[in-house]
Amino acid sequence: MHRAICYTKIMSIFKAYDIRGIYPSELNEETAYNVGRAYAQLMREENPGTKILKIVLAHDMRLSADTLTKEALRGLIEGGVDVVFVGLASTPTFYFAVAYYGYDGGFMVSASHNPKEYNGFKLVRRRAAPMGGETGIKTIEEMIAKKGFDTPPRTGKMTRKANVLRDQVAHDLKFGNIRKIKPFKVVVDAANAMGALYLDALFKKLPCELVKMNFDLDGSFPAHEADPLKEENMRDLEKRVAAEKADLGIATDGDGDRIFFVDNEGKSIEQAIIRGILAKIFLHERPGAKIGYDIRPGKITRDMIEQYGGTPIVTKVGHSLIKDQAIREGAYFAGESSGHFFLNMEHGCYEVPMIVTLKLMQEFSESGKTVAEYVRPLKKYFHSGEINSRVRDVAEVIEATANRYQDGKLDRLDGISVEYHDFWFNVRGSNTEPVIRLNLEARTKELMHKKRDEVLALIRSFSK
Repeated sequence: MHRAICYTKIMSIFKAYDIRGIYPSELNEETAYNVGRAYAQLMREENPGTKILKIVLAHDMRLSADTLTKEALRGLIEGGVDVVFVGLASTPTFYFAVAYYGYDGGFMVSASHNPKEYNGFKLVRRRAAPMGGETGIKTIEEMIAKKGFDTPPRTGKMTRKANVLRDQVAHDLKFGNIRKIKPFKVVVDAANAMGALYLDALFKKLPCELVKMNFDLDGSFPAHEADPLKEENMRDLEKRVAAEKADLGIATDGDGDRIFFVDNEGKSIEQAIIRGILAKIFLHERPGAKIGYDIRPGKITRDMIEQYGGTPIVTKVGHSLIKDQAIREGAYFAGESSGHFFLNMEHGCYEVPMIVTLKLMQEFSESGKTVAEYVRPLKKYFHSGEINSRVRDVAEVIEATANRYQDGKLDRLDGISVEYHDFWFNVRGSNTEPVIRLNLEARTKELMHKKRDEVLALIRSFSK
């Protein structure tokens, strides 16, 4: 039995988008039970007219997943909800199960892209609507801290749901036309993580050659960390695409909800460009639709939304915040700079990496160009990438930045965004630690470097 965790001291596991921490020092089997019990109680309180709530339970391939899932299951059942167990699944498959079959909520055991030492929980309501820090997670934290769970009117039971991935593939294939996809050679690096399951199933339906990299599920991540946002984790894929003379490369993260692409020359494609291409595609289907994108620089996205007649919707950073806003404002499609791509469908709004893959491959096929030729004209701006700096006070840095660049166009949606004609940037704090994140973009590489260093110098003058 692992030692008890003091929740009054380790509040860091309750984050803005999910619950996540190092196993077993910050989060363990007791945590899983308590979160399951608290989540079940919260769901019953929110749905007093529903006698029996059905909650989907799934997990990824992390080394601690089995025992954590077992205890989460116990907490959910003792908390008075019925559990629909779908087993090993990517997060998009988990979301699909909750939304498509019409269940009341869901509990996913996963730490997304975090290193192997971590695990965590993602919680959703009906239609896979996210439960974030301000929309349930803090309430669960408080319930656990008080150690005062109620006695439910009944004990739940567990059933198993099979063939969820099969149904998801069949559903997602309806969004593309396989006959219009060329017989591409595609290299996929799944990082020994959950994207391997749905990409393997998808490509069995496509007229393409799939070259697999790191498809064996392994929670120790023997090849590299399952985070494609870090450039070093993309290098093997980039080299393999070039060596194989492939048409396209694909990478996914730990739980498979983020997806990245590499062109036929072995160069990673900026997410802002991918998001812009997808905006073009979805606006063809829904003329004039609202399209969401996060506040971090990626001006080509807005350019393309406007070019193809859409309505741009700027959001805060964070998958749960973007989904909430997309639902609230009725955006059809939304994309985050970190590789989350959401579609607001009749049954729910959640990440759809298979649909995104189908759409892009069909678009590239019909263009008559290589992927590199297609994206080259869209490389209009120069991006710094996300640069993190430890500081003594995040709020102090944001105010200093606002004062220094007060002659620019300022936006305080998430941190501080500053816009000039030839460069623009966002400075925002981390949700979990005293870190400032800088993203800057400019019309020339020289100006990007100059302004990046200028803003960084200001930020780091407040370093610890």
